[in-house]
Amino acid sequence: MPEMTFTVRWPDGSTQSCYSPSLVMHDHLVAGEDYTVADFLTRTTTALTEASERVRAKFGMYCTSASEQMQELERAGRTLDPQSLVRVLEMNPASLPGESR
Repeated sequence: MPEMTFTVRWPDGSTQSCYSPSLVMHDHLVAGEDYTVADFLTRTTTALTEASERVRAKFGMYCTSASEQMQELERAGRTLDPQSLVRVLEMNPASLPGESR
């Protein structure tokens, strides 16, 4: 199962490198785009839940790394204004297999 990383810049200027056990994050985020904290957390929670389900379907257990990543993102976003902006700086791999971006 292909995994990926993505890097975000929080409204306070800090950056965070994040992990997904699946490329499904490409269905929810776009590199270079800004999202409100609330929207970003909703999108990443949805994507990481989908990714964990894919792992469960393939290997018979949920991905604990996806759960940990969700918790880290929630902790990071909890103290921020939900309407402030998070920027997705990069996603690696940059596109899905067979796609050109």
